[in-house]
Amino acid sequence: MKVAVYGRSLKPGAFKDATHFFNLLEAKGITYVIYGPFQKQLLKDLKLDLKANTFEKKKDLTDSIDYVFSLGGDGTILDAISWIGEKETPIVGINFGRLGFLASISIENIEASLDAIIANKHVIDSLNLISLTTDKKLFGKSSFALNEFTVQRTETSSMITVHTYINGLHLNSYWADGLIIATATGSTGYSLSCGGPVIYPGANNFVITPVAPHNLNVRPMVVPDNVEIKLKVEGRSKRFLTTLDSRNKTIDSSFELSLKKADFQAKLVRLSSSNFVNAIREKLLWGEDLRN
Repeated sequence: MKVAVYGRSLKPGAFKDATHFFNLLEAKGITYVIYGPFQKQLLKDLKLDLKANTFEKKKDLTDSIDYVFSLGGDGTILDAISWIGEKETPIVGINFGRLGFLASISIENIEASLDAIIANKHVIDSLNLISLTTDKKLFGKSSFALNEFTVQRTETSSMITVHTYINGLHLNSYWADGLIIATATGSTGYSLSCGGPVIYPGANNFVITPVAPHNLNVRPMVVPDNVEIKLKVEGRSKRFLTTLDSRNKTIDSSFELSLKKADFQAKLVRLSSSNFVNAIREKLLWGEDLRN
């Protein structure tokens, strides 16, 4: 088995567990390559004798890679997905972060997880992505996201107007701080914090969630993900911020934005003992009385 190891940075408290992870890879005979900038930190801070090859560009992740191990939190997984793209290489998320909806494997279960993957006793979830196309160059070849696309105000305190169309029909002109178009996976992220609903994984939906709308009767709306959502933005400011997961670009009012379901998916590995129902109950503390 050959894997790629991706990470951004590790805090000192995670060094011991990271060392344990790489020792396990070598002990179990797993061949691995490491993301170049991440390897530099590992060599400096962990003093590990890492003799593995590195990868620096997307093309370096060849079809010979069986899995990509993401060491970090959910943000690290989102970055890894932008690297993998259409290859759909399964991602194993080892949670060195905090909440960990996507990075579902805890550092305490690293060895058991490796054994389960080697024995093919795991589940691969296929998750829909949202794809952005514009009439101008914006995010290049990484114009897709697992969680959400957003457009937001910047530079001034004035609200923006986001003219929104579904399959060519005018839905609304949102007067707000911004607008979120989230996938089912992303429904537990930024959209949730702005009052959006939780959507069960596998539901073929997007949710359109305004950020601090001026009109209180404007509410999040769930739509099927086989529609095309078009946006035009205007406001007092000349610049607006757009994001695809953790990546961001600024645009002006001349941009036309079109959002659809991507024609490829993200593949996330989870152990058969873990599931969304347990995760959301535990992560969001549902059913717990925090007064006691």
